[in-house]
This record gives sequence, structure tokens and C-alpha cells, in this order.
Amino acid sequence: ISSNLCSSEEAEGAKERGLVYVWKAGSCSITPERLPGLSGKTVLQAALGIHHGLLLTEGGEVYSFGKLPWRSGPEECVNSPVLENTLLGHRIITVAAGSFHNGAVTDSGVVYMWGDNSAGQCAVANQPCVREPQLVSICDSETSPLLSVRILQLACGEEHTLALSLSREIWAWGSGCQLGLITTTFPVTKPQKVEHLAGRVVLQIACGAYHSLALVQCLPVQEMKPIPERCNHCSQPLITMTDKEDHVIISDSHCCPLGVALSDNQPENHGFCPSSDTPEGRSVIAGQSEDCQKPLVEQHRLLGLESDGRSGLSSSNGREDSAISSSGNTLFSDKKEVKEYLIGLSDNSLSENLNKNILPEPREPIPDLSACIPGPPGSSTSTLNSLVASCASAVGVRVAATYEAGALSLKKVMNFYGTSSSEPGPQSGSRSPGPEALKDSREEQVRLESMQGKKSSSLVDIREEESEGGSRRLSLPGLLSQVSPRLLRKVGRAKMRTVALTPTYSGEADALLPSLRTEVWSWGKGKEGQLGHGDVLPRLQPLCVKSLDGKEVIHVSAGGHHSLALTAKSQVYSWGSNISGQLGHLNSPTTVPRLTKVCGDGIWTTAAGLDYSLFLADEKDFQPGLYYCGQETSPENNMNENSCTKSPVLLVACSKIGYISNVIAGGDNCLALVDKNVMGYIASLHELAATERRFYFKLSEIKSQVLRPLLGLDNLGNANAIQLLQEMASRFSKLCYLIGQHGASLSSFLHGVKEARSLAILKHSSLFLDSYTEYCTSVTNFLVMGGFMLLAKPAIDFLSKNQELLQKLSEKNEENLQLVEVLNALFFMPFGRLHNYARTLLKLATCFEVASPEYQKLQDSSSCYESLAVHLSRKMKEAEYTLGFWKTFPGKMTDSLRKPERRLICESSNRALSLQHAGRFSVNWFILFNDALVHAQFSTHHIFPLSTLWVEALSEETGNVNGLKITTPEEQFVLVSSTPQEKTKWLRAISQAVDQALRGTSDMILYGAGGNVPRQEPPISRSAKYTFYKDPRFKDAVYDGRWLSGKPHGRGILKWADGRMYSGTFRTGLEDGYGEYRVPNKALNKEDHYVGYWKEGKMCGHGVYSYATGEVYEGCFQDNMRHGHGLLRSGKLTSSSPSMFIGQWIMDKKSGYGVFDDITRGEKYMGMWQDDLCQGNGVVVTQFGLYYEGAFSTNKMMGTGILLSEDDTVYEGEFSDNWTLSGKGTLTLPNGDYIEGLFSGEWGSGIKITGTYFKPSLYENEKDKPKALRKLGILAVSPDEKWKAVFEECWNQLGCESPGQGDRWKAWDNIAVALTTNRRQHKDSPELLSRSHTQTLESLEFIPQHIGAFTLEKYENIKKYLIKACDTPLHPLGKLVETLVAVYRMTYVGVGANRRLLQEAVREIKSYLKRIFQLVRFLFPDLPEEGSTIPFVATEPKGRRSFCSGKSDSRSESPEPGYVVTSFGLLLPVLLPRLYPPLFMLYALDNEREEDIYWECVLRLNKQTDLALLSFLGVQAKFWPGTVSILGESRKVCLLGFVYITTFTPADKLKVIQQTFEEISQSVLETLQEDFLWSMDDLFPVFLYVVLRARIRNLGSEVHLIEDLMDPYLQHGEQGIMFTTLKV
Repeated sequence: ISSNLCSSEEAEGAKERGLVYVWKAGSCSITPERLPGLSGKTVLQAALGIHHGLLLTEGGEVYSFGKLPWRSGPEECVNSPVLENTLLGHRIITVAAGSFHNGAVTDSGVVYMWGDNSAGQCAVANQPCVREPQLVSICDSETSPLLSVRILQLACGEEHTLALSLSREIWAWGSGCQLGLITTTFPVTKPQKVEHLAGRVVLQIACGAYHSLALVQCLPVQEMKPIPERCNHCSQPLITMTDKEDHVIISDSHCCPLGVALSDNQPENHGFCPSSDTPEGRSVIAGQSEDCQKPLVEQHRLLGLESDGRSGLSSSNGREDSAISSSGNTLFSDKKEVKEYLIGLSDNSLSENLNKNILPEPREPIPDLSACIPGPPGSSTSTLNSLVASCASAVGVRVAATYEAGALSLKKVMNFYGTSSSEPGPQSGSRSPGPEALKDSREEQVRLESMQGKKSSSLVDIREEESEGGSRRLSLPGLLSQVSPRLLRKVGRAKMRTVALTPTYSGEADALLPSLRTEVWSWGKGKEGQLGHGDVLPRLQPLCVKSLDGKEVIHVSAGGHHSLALTAKSQVYSWGSNISGQLGHLNSPTTVPRLTKVCGDGIWTTAAGLDYSLFLADEKDFQPGLYYCGQETSPENNMNENSCTKSPVLLVACSKIGYISNVIAGGDNCLALVDKNVMGYIASLHELAATERRFYFKLSEIKSQVLRPLLGLDNLGNANAIQLLQEMASRFSKLCYLIGQHGASLSSFLHGVKEARSLAILKHSSLFLDSYTEYCTSVTNFLVMGGFMLLAKPAIDFLSKNQELLQKLSEKNEENLQLVEVLNALFFMPFGRLHNYARTLLKLATCFEVASPEYQKLQDSSSCYESLAVHLSRKMKEAEYTLGFWKTFPGKMTDSLRKPERRLICESSNRALSLQHAGRFSVNWFILFNDALVHAQFSTHHIFPLSTLWVEALSEETGNVNGLKITTPEEQFVLVSSTPQEKTKWLRAISQAVDQALRGTSDMILYGAGGNVPRQEPPISRSAKYTFYKDPRFKDAVYDGRWLSGKPHGRGILKWADGRMYSGTFRTGLEDGYGEYRVPNKALNKEDHYVGYWKEGKMCGHGVYSYATGEVYEGCFQDNMRHGHGLLRSGKLTSSSPSMFIGQWIMDKKSGYGVFDDITRGEKYMGMWQDDLCQGNGVVVTQFGLYYEGAFSTNKMMGTGILLSEDDTVYEGEFSDNWTLSGKGTLTLPNGDYIEGLFSGEWGSGIKITGTYFKPSLYENEKDKPKALRKLGILAVSPDEKWKAVFEECWNQLGCESPGQGDRWKAWDNIAVALTTNRRQHKDSPELLSRSHTQTLESLEFIPQHIGAFTLEKYENIKKYLIKACDTPLHPLGKLVETLVAVYRMTYVGVGANRRLLQEAVREIKSYLKRIFQLVRFLFPDLPEEGSTIPFVATEPKGRRSFCSGKSDSRSESPEPGYVVTSFGLLLPVLLPRLYPPLFMLYALDNEREEDIYWECVLRLNKQTDLALLSFLGVQAKFWPGTVSILGESRKVCLLGFVYITTFTPADKLKVIQQTFEEISQSVLETLQEDFLWSMDDLFPVFLYVVLRARIRNLGSEVHLIEDLMDPYLQHGEQGIMFTTLKV
């Protein structure tokens, strides 16, 4: 026992574990003796050969004793164990002994072998004997790089060794057919994988002298799948039907040329032969390579021998062997090779097959067709498919082949079909050696199943083949080829209900506990029948022992020439040689497994020796009894007279030595490992194991003797009851299966270290607690629905026949018991087991010190099981109470109200509760269930679900004595109780019921909390689902979300019956906050979709509405209407550019200023709207360069206007319709000539003119020509009128009614609220909030504070704050800037990029600046007004050299130096970079001609050399060297150009110019080395040189931009002069 388990009292006890007793085999009366020389070491495991033995102690050391010829000599016998020194330092976890050789496995999965090696059984080549343990390398050749395989378990025979790897595959070496390898060259000294079982999960292996056994987990049962019609590789039909005159030949001999496929889907095994008696009639799954992660290998038929029926090979044999391919690659490329291979196979199996298949057999009716079709009712088509396919695969290529009598019932075909599918291959991860402890490898290995998502219970036919269950039989002729399709179809529709589909397996439990769904496979020599296949032939490859299917084998043992299989029900099947009576029964034949007859209670360990068997069974006092059967030598007779035991004999002497935990059988000797019972610890463990095994036996009996027949009964009442019964049956079998697994795990637990903490009921307690709870739920549901009463009638004759059986099972002995009670007792019996668990755990706990963690854990688990038992008994009482209520309740209502999960809590039939203000003659009856409060009147009743019910006690003052106010979403009523006690009782009952309904934990208790303490008050705010039934707006709508006192409040989803849906936040019953709304549009088969803000059930605030027509509106709403600033995109979604409107809306109509971009006509309108029409002043530009500004009326140009065409032709005058001149006007031509008069006609087609033509004189021309152009913009909308809605929205957000009116602190609060709510809302979508964005938001939470005089520093702070605020759209100012940028770009991009709009665009920016400045001054009132100066705190001590005067500028000419505050300086840095592209584009268009001329000049002059250029520009010669030296390095020149282009605001650009000037003067002064005063004449040529060399593109546009947006106060300062210089 491990050290941390030892407490002070147990120190002596530790020596009392793992004692080794040995005695001579064959005598029943010898007393076992202690093996000497182990000096108190605890032995964990032992293994025996013919004359020797191995012991494994707790420290991982290995000892040998007996005759060790490889070590000392042939005849010497070592009596006291010798330590194997070679293995010191390796922690050994398991040992194995063959007849004359040994093996050991270390904790890292490495194998050591030593001993006799004459047949290669130690995996060493050319060495007859291996003296010392030698490492065996086992490598998987399929992996690259080669991985060494980790081994879990070894088994050794006479001449062979098998190893079970961590990935549950078998590796073999040695000699003989018992290796199961495809080879004829022996010995095999390099371990090879047994490919035949690759891909299956092998649980355990055992070796007899010359045969091998493997315990393999069954494949998961597949739900019925329709079979693919075609091969999914070469897409030829898989099944062909040929119609002969009187019968149909169904053939599935499809031969896929592509061979075995690796498929992603669960495979349907087309090639699956269900003849259970053909020796190799078993479908085989090809091995699977590690790197192929596809879970399964689908097996295609690989060979189609000639399909004439005379070909001698049976199809099953061909198919089976061809499937042995490595890693999913085909071994055979064509039919010919296959045939050759098959012919080279072992003769006897082939010839036997031939005999079997060619001899005609008597025909036999095929029994029990109807009960066998798995699959839900209604799947008749797929069942039919599968039936045809199964028949076809059964018949195979040779349709006429007959099968052995009775071997093939259609039923079996179905069952096979249902169970044949391949197992997921182990994940590659588990193959590589890793540091995990090997003892967890069982879990690790079976995790696959859970990983495959197999948690869902698979369906297994609970009926076994034998029980016909009174179903009709259907005689079919033996030749299946004559089944007509019509008949098959009929069978497919056979009555479905007789099949009880019961989940008996849960993936989770299988991953943690030993699986009971197992098969036994055997191979090797079979002369004595030890393979169990019913014959005495050898098998080269593993073959499933069919008769043990479904027997829940948990352990196999192989003796010299016989085999034993132990089942979960504690029975032993034995087969093989019975010369000495070692099988424990005298029945012949011994070639198939038969039950052994042992008198003890239940066998839980078996050992098979050379010619005898040992069984460890539970005795009455839970102390294991050891039984022996086999050769018996009695001492008094002569030695040579040997008799054999008739039946197993109890070895009485062994009971005296203590609690035997394991027995080992070998050749001469038997060995037992014994524990002494210290402090009752060992006895308690044995008691737990024995009682669990008996409990399982009992549950299985109930399942097979009672549950199965009940499920088979007809007329079980309505479908509902049947479903509940099936659910109960399935939960029962799940529980039963779990108990069986637990029994098996306890048996193996007793073989091991026996640490309390690794007990399954401790480690995986939730599995047990859940299974019991689930079962309790389904039993009580069945009970509440009166299930047992329903059962009693149809089951009466079945039950009366088996009276004794029932009494025995239910342990009730009174006379004339009611059937219902018997059934009750049977199905409620499992719950008693929980008390036993609790008691046993408590007993175990007392063996430890109170302070130890083990004590704590056992104590906690014990109370867990106890509290669950109490909880479940409470549940059963509730169910019985409810059942009693339904019996008395008026029948009509019962049907509608009675539900399986519904339990009664209390009801008011005693008039203790009445409705306030009820009519005199009304009857009001209130019934409180665990999910609803029912208000029943004469003939009607109303159900109020508890999850949406609020209850509160009314205060006494209001005159409502003993009143309870009940609130539900659509009703509110007051209940008056007769007494204050009643009131308290009901209030508590309702509150608790509501609380439980909300928590949904009524079925589960908090484990370990000792039951939950119910809260008195259920929460007022809660999540629930509700369907409205009368609210006019929400009628029939379903709401799922948060509630507060009867009203939806918080997040929720509301779905109307007509398909509308709202998902978002609610406030007191109405949509309020942010939400998403969808309205289906039946006509267009699309939906309207709104995402945005709501207020009191209406759309209000900012949102995006996508109409089903394809239009999208993005902007403000009010009362479900578009109101405020918004953008509407419309047009077909397919066209990349639909038409767009952006501007102001009033009550769903366009009103106010807006820009409309009509993409199809290529026109853009910017102006005023009213009622969706253009009305008022506006500007239109077209893509052809026409420009109109003037008045509009009802969408037409009407009244005075100006029209400019691309070539500067101008018309000013009257218009009557779009582009139609009508009335007085003046037409000015580009050269200055103009015409005055009356015009009529459409621009662009001919215009009629009555008027005068003027040709002005040259002098006037200069003044007059730009007259019209000067006037542009007069008739347009004034900039301050534009986008008023956008600014109003911002003011509203700050809480001001109109601009500037409002409380500043309230505004700051609003900003903070906006930031936090927006942040919270965007938390779900992190892509909107990048890291920098989050930092920005955090810094915005600090408001810049100013106390005292306003200084430059504070100004800078405000500037920083503004820059950050404008960086995030979550801030009201940022939102404003973002919107302005959007509208500006919308206006001046595309068609709007028209040079005539330049002045308009500049004015608009200035207007923005003015209006934003107003906002900023509202938020920061200390900010001085436009144009005032902030004084410098102190002028810099070092006088800066003024640029134009060489002297230091100590006295200033201006009265007070300082920083001038302007909206330009403050806001342009924020705004201009965003608006720069469209604006600069307009400048570039406007200055295009001048730019081209300028650029040509620059390029031409730049071709000259420096000196030539300097002299050309007239720079004085004394400046040349300095200018050239500094500016010849073009670096600084380029810098000027580069910096110039990358700055945006005029102020920045002016600074660049100033820097350039200063650098020029610096460099020149350095060369002249004298104080020098620039004059403009000297400076200008030098500057000109620099600008030329800088090559600034679009200089003209830049200059104009600076001029337009320059701070007015800068025009006459130093920078002003420099700018003028540049401009010149």
C-alpha cells in the first residue's frame, strides 16, 4: 500500500498485505505455505511457469523462484526468491511467465524478456537461452519516424509471447500459428503487429501453451443508415438485382478497382458475411496508419472472383483475407494475385469452407422476422434497403449457396448489420511514449470513444435471439435468392413496436470503467477444442468466439489446453481439454464454451493452469473461497492413481490464511496473494465488491426476466406510456450496465494496490449519482402517469405465471400481494443501494486517522450518497402524492394537466384559498405544481407557468388581510387565504416552487452540500420563456429573456407568430435600448431588418434599417419614423453604385438640407428639400461639367438661376424646368461677349433667343469677364444652413435643447454616460475596440480641469483632449466629426468633384470650424473667444534672432506678444486631414491649367547644372558656394518637398516654409562668416532656386489652399511675408 495511505496504526498492517502462499497443484487438502525470504515486502503481482515463478513487489522489483535452468542449472531448484538485479532501477509494473520464459514491462512501456528462447519467444535471434533480462525493441514500421511502441501488458505461452500496446494493439513474437501473424517463417524474433485485430480496442490478452485469447471491445453499434447505392470511389452500383422468371438474384459482388478506401464517414460495411458458422465469416477492418487521422477505414469488397457459382472459393473467405492490408493500402492489385494468395492459404480452413458451402443442407424456415429491425418507426425505406443489402451481402457472389440449418435467420442478418461497423482507430497521440502513468492508460485508451462523440446511448436490441416473444414467424425458403422484393418490402414494414430499443451503454462510463461490451477472439492450435469454435482445427488468425457474444466477458484465462472466460455476472465459461476435469463441468462437447458449476456465490477471479483451474468466489461472510478443479492426487492411494474432480472443490485450508486477493496457476504449483484484515479495511472492500456483484446479478435478472417480457407485451396502452416505459427501461439498463462495470472494476481493484482514493465510487462519483438520479426521474415519471397500474392489466398473465420469481426478486414474501406493488418494489429496489454505498464508505473511513485526506474524502462521499438517497426518497414520496392526487382529480382535466414531470406541491380543495372579489357562485380552485399554478373553475382552467410568476404578501394596512398578490405577465390577481398560517404556508410554497422552477435543479442536489437550503425569496429579476396570449401587441408572441416583476426587462428575444422578431433590450415590457428587429416581407420573400436604438417600444435614436427592397437607411429615428440626419442608399443591390441621399429627415420625409446623388443620371443635387421634393435653393452638378445654382420648386429648376457649362459659358436668368431656359436672361460667352434678352429652350439642344449681342471693349473686358464667376454661391444654400440636423443631434446628445443653451456639467455627464454605454455595448465585438482605441477611451474619462488664469498649457491640454475625442466615434464630438467627414465626402466626391464647387467647399469647412468651435467653447467656457490672444507666461530668455533683422528681438513691436486663439488653429488639425482628399482634388481641378505650365517650367529648368541655374536666376556670386554646398546635397531640398506634402494644415505648411528660410540664411551666413542682413532682392533668387530644386508638384493648389484656410492674423507677420514670397 502506498506510503501516503499508511497511518500510524497501519504501519504493522502494511506488512500484512500481499503475502505469498504456495502449494502443490493437484492436492485438495494441502495447507498453503508462506514463501520464505521476502522479508515483509508487499507482492503486487505474481506469475507462474511450469516449474518456476516470478514475483513483482511494490517497489517495482522482480524476484524469481523455482527451477531457473537459464540461470543456475537444469535441476537446481531455488526455494527462496532471488532478486533480478538487471532490472533494478527500472520500475516494473507487470510481469508474465511462459512455460519456460519470462517477461517484464517497465512503467515507461519497455519490455524485457529472459529465459528459454528456443522458439524465439524472447525476441532474440539465434540464441537458445537468454540468461539475463534483455530489452526488446518494439517499433511500429508504419510510422515515420519509427516510434517505439509502449506496452501495457504481456502474456507468455510455451513458444510465443504477446504484448498489448498502449494503443490497444497486439504485438507477437515466437513461433507457431498462435501468433496470429501472416507468416510461415518461424521463429519471429522481431515483434510484429497482429494486423487482424488492428483498429480494434483490445482490453486483455492471455496465452495458453499453444493458443492465444484476446478480450476485445465490441464495435459501437451504428444507428441504421441508408446504404449508399453506389460505391463512393468508382460510383458503380453496389448491389445489382437481376430478374429471373420466378425469382430475383440480388448480388453485391461489386469489385471496386480502387481497393480499400479511407473514408471520413462512419463506414457502412457492404462486405459483411453473417454466416456465423463459417470459420472466418467475419468482416475485418483493415489496419489504419497513424498519420491518417481519418477515423475509420471503410472496407470495400476487394475481390470479385468469377461470379459463376462454380468457383470453388467461398466469398466470405475471399473477402476476409483480402482485407488484411496494412495501413489502408491494398495488398492486392488485381484478382489474379488474390486467387493465388487465397490458394496458398492454410489448407484445412479452405477445404473446410468448401465442404461447408457445397454440401446441400436441409431447408429450414427462418424464424422471428418481425422483431428484429432496429430503427425508429417510420424508417421503413431505410430498413428495406438495409434488409435487401444484408440479404445480398449474406448471399454474396454465389446466390445459390445454401447455409447451415438455422444459421441464417433474417433476424441475425439484421443484428449483424446493425453491429458491423468499424471502431475508431486510436489517436496517434496515444502511441508515442509519454510520461503519463500507465495505470491511466485504460482511460487514455478509451477516451477515443468519448472523443468520437459517442456519449449518446447507442441502441441495442434488448431481446436476445432465443426469446421469440410470441412474434409471428415468417417462413422463407432456405434459398434466399428466391426472396421476392415485395416480400422484402413487407418485412421492412413489419410491426415495429415489438422491438425495445434500449440504450445499454454510455460512452462516458466506458471510458472510465471496464467495458462490458466485449467479444472473445481466439487463435492458435485447437486440437483439444481450446479455441471454442466448435471444432478442433487450428486458426492462423484471430476469430471471434461467437457463442460468447453478449455474455459480458470481463476476463479471459488460458491454461495448457483449455480456456476460461469470466463474465460480469460472476459466471465462468470454460472450453478445451477436459481430461482432468479442469473445465469444472462434465458436459461434452468441450469445443464450445459452457458454464462451469461452482457452488460458491459468485466467481470473481479465475486462473487456468497446465491441467487444472482455480476459481475465487464470494462466500457467505464475504471472505473469498478458493475452488479447484482438475487432477486430484490423494496421498493415501498409490501415487500413480490419479482421479479428477467431478466439480470444483472448495480448498478449505485456503480460507484460513486470510483474504485472498488473487490466485495464479502454473504447472506444478499454485500461488495465492493474501491480505490480512487489518482494522476491517480489507473486509469492507471485499464486502463492497461482493455486494455490488450480487446486486448486478439481481438487476440483470430483473432486466431479462421482467423488463424484457414487459416490453414485448402488446396493448400497453397509449404511445405516451410506452415511451415512458421505454425511457425507464433504457435508464434501468444504463444503471444496470454501470453497476456491472463497477463490479468488474472492483474485482480488478482488489487485484491491485487497493488505495481507497482510487475507488470508482469516489473518483467518478458523479457517474453514479447522475445515473441514479436519471433513473429516479424516469421511474417517478412513469409512476406519476399511472404506469404501473397500466402495466398491471396486460402483464397479468405473465406475472401470475412467474409468481415465485417475482417474489424472489422483490424479496417480498407476504401472501396475495398486489401486482402493482410487486412491480413498484422491483423498480424502486436499486435506490436502496445508495445507503449501502454510504455505509461502506463510512466503514472504510474509520480505518484512517481523522486528520488524513482519505478520511475526509471518504466521509464527504459517504454523505453525498446518503443525501442523494434521502433526496431520491423525497422525490418518490412526491411522485406517490401526485399519483394519489390524479386518482381523485376530475377526469377531463387530468388528461390535459397530467404530465410526467409535473409534481403536486399543494392545492386548495379545503377552501383555504380564494380569489379576491370572486362572484358568489364561482368555484375557484388553486393547484400548485412544481412548474405551474393552475386556477381551475367549473369547466375551465388556466395555467400560469411558475417561471413567470411573482408573488408577494400584501401589507395589512391596505385592508387585505391574509392577501397574496400574484403577478403574471398578463394578469394580476389577489388570493385571500383563510388564516395567517395558511397565508404563510402558501407564500412559502409558491416562493420555493418558483425558485426551484427557475433554478431547474429540482432533480439535482448539490453533491456534498448535504442538500440545498432553499432560498425563501425567488429573485424578482430572472430569465424565462413565455408565450403571450392576450396582450394586443404581443399576442401569440414568444418571449425568451430577462424579466422584472412580470414585465420583460433586460436582454431578450421576442418572436411573433407572423415571423417578426425582436432581439435586444427591454425596459418594463417594451423594447428600449439597443436591439435588432426583423420583419418578413412575404411578397419579396426577404425581410426588413433594423439594428439600432429603441425607446418605449418604438425605433428611436440611431439605427440602420435594411428594407426588403434593397434600400438601406442609416441614421436617426423617432417614433418608428426616419427623423433627423440620415443616409438612404437605394437601387439594386447588384449595382455597385445605387442612388444616395444624405441629409435631414422630418417625419419619414426628406426635409431641410440634403445631398442627393442620382447615379443613373449622373447628377448631384445639393440643396433644400421639403416633403421628399427639392424645394428652395440648390446646386446641381452633372458629370459632364454643367453647373447650376438657383431656385427649385417641386423637384424642378424654377425661377432665377445661374448655369455654367464646362467651357465657361454662363447663363443667368429665368428657368421653367430642368435645364430649360425660359424668360429674361444674360448669356456670357467665354471670350466675354454676352447676349441679353428673352431665352427659351433646353440647354444643349437649340435655344431660341430674342435679344441683343454685346461685344465689350477690351478695357472693360478685364473687369467684366469674371462677373458671373464672382457671383457663384449667392443662390446656393448658405453654409451655415447646411447639416443643421447633424449639429443639433450633437447638442442633443450633450443635453441641450438648442445650441449653447444648457448646463455644462450635465453635458459632461452625458459624455461620460455615452462613453461607458458604448464601450459596454462593443465589448462583445472586440474588432471595434482595438487596443489603442481602448486606451483612448480610458484617457477620455478624465476631464481637463482649469482653475485660475487660462494659460498656453491649458490650451494645449484642450487641444490634446479634442484630438483624442475626435479619434473615437463613441464620443459625441468624435461622432460629429465622423458624420461631418462622411457628408463632406458624399458631397464632394464623384460627380461632386467639380471645380465650380471649390469656393462652396471652402466655405463649408469654415462653417464647420465656426460651429464646432461654439461646441468646444460651451464645454470649455474658459477658452477665449475667436481671435483673442493667450499671453506667453514668460518670453524665452534667449532672444530668438528675428529673421528679417539680424539683431536680437528683445523689444517687440506688437504691444503684447502671445498666442492667438482661433477656431482654425484649434480645430483644423483635427478636421482637415480627414477632409483633405476631396478638398485638394477640387483645388487641383481648379488650378489645372496653371499647374501644367508651372510643371513644364520646373522640369525644363531642372535640366541645367547648379551653377548655370544660379546664374540664370541671378543669384549674387558671393552666395554661390554656400548655396551649392548646402543645397547641392539634395537631401534637404527633398526634405522640404516631402515635409511639405505630408503636412495638412496651413499652419504646419507655413512652418515648413519658415524653417526652409531659416536654413537658407544659416548656411549662407556660415559661408560668408559675417553678420549679414538679407534684403528681399538677394533672398528671392536663392529661395527660387531652392523651390525649383524641390520639385513640388501641384504647388499652385497648395498655395491656394493655404491662402484660403490661413489664420487671418498671420497674413501680415513674418510667415505672411515668407508665404507671399513662395506665392510669387
